[in-house]
Amino acid sequence: MAVLDHNKSQEAIDLENKYGAHNYHPLPVVLSKGEGVYVWDVEGKKYYDFLSAYSAVNQGHCHPKIVTAMTSQAKQLTLTSRAFYNDMLGKYEKYITSYFKFDKVLPMNTGAEAVETALKIGRKWAYEVKGIPENKAEIIVCENNFHGRTTTIISFSNDPVARKHFGPYTDGFIKIEYDNIQALETALNSSKNIAAFLVEPIQGEAGVYVPSSGYLAKAKALCEAHNVLFIADEVQTGIARTGRLLATCGNCSCAHKDCTEAPEVKPDVLILGKALSGGAYPVSAVLANNDIMDVIKPGNHGSTFGGNPIAAAVAIAALEVVKDERLAENAEQLGQCFRDEINAYIKTSTIATLVRGKGLLNAIVINDTEDSDTAWNICMALRDNGLLAKPTHGNIIRFAPPLVMTKAELLDCVSIITKTLGQFEK
Repeated sequence: MAVLDHNKSQEAIDLENKYGAHNYHPLPVVLSKGEGVYVWDVEGKKYYDFLSAYSAVNQGHCHPKIVTAMTSQAKQLTLTSRAFYNDMLGKYEKYITSYFKFDKVLPMNTGAEAVETALKIGRKWAYEVKGIPENKAEIIVCENNFHGRTTTIISFSNDPVARKHFGPYTDGFIKIEYDNIQALETALNSSKNIAAFLVEPIQGEAGVYVPSSGYLAKAKALCEAHNVLFIADEVQTGIARTGRLLATCGNCSCAHKDCTEAPEVKPDVLILGKALSGGAYPVSAVLANNDIMDVIKPGNHGSTFGGNPIAAAVAIAALEVVKDERLAENAEQLGQCFRDEINAYIKTSTIATLVRGKGLLNAIVINDTEDSDTAWNICMALRDNGLLAKPTHGNIIRFAPPLVMTKAELLDCVSIITKTLGQFEK
């Protein structure tokens, strides 16, 4: 019998506080069950999940197709490491490369691992193909980025909490302002040793900042002109979250066939994670074409669990769900509905000043300072009213429900959100 089977919420919280490292500050709710767009706490109270494990659960909690794939494979073969071939990895590699239209994939487990992998690929390509002198490669990144919390990644982070007392930091990164084409062009012109530009198509953790129309296309064109790799971190924005298969929308057939607001861009290197498994299992991937990926040779990079049979089976099922259930189209339609409804509320609101986002990745800006606790208190009230969300950067609340949500459920959630905001109107 599991330890928490008969524990109430406070008992479970106390156990975590006593025996676990304090590297998170969770909303005080203890969940024990999930299905579709809903989760239940240990006392049996039901909630709408409006965070989706930071967009990992795009396909909904415990999707039966994904769970079946996982449990069936777990009974057959779980892990071989890459010391041997297994009968699932090749099938998965063929499926995902065809799905996203790349030649090759390097499979990993977590988003941060995938980012690290992409950085290594970019540097090795720079030395062996572009001809940059050894140990001189530089990678351009954006301010206020969030790519993970490994030592290398925090070296180019702006977050003082993630950085302080974790130095010395890794060199080789140039930080520029996000959504600033002139800053990118200046950086590219400043050195002949630029290997890559690493960018989030939408900065999620920073508060769901959507770049200007055409920014990604112009950035990709600049990279091409300077023989620099365009690396897209779509760990959070990918897999239908923003109303298209990828936020960069490169070579895909999705809801945005006639999109003029953000022209299609195909990254040179694509980073995926989170919803690649529907939240059922740690799965991440880096995709690129042969002219880039072929710089990786045996011994250059790897992971004991990367490309394991369960991960392969789960990822195939998760991607099939996205396609079969047309989740990109649903995210596009419901996202527009969400922003329309919230904008209507904001017109007469004193507590909410702005809603922004794409698809079902959205954020509401709260009328208070970043160091205030207003957004946190609103999230606590949302919890009490049956909806779970978390603030980011103090005065911003991110809303990202599972993409299997129906319009009726979304409107019910909008009602909960506006009712809750009304409790804080001045």
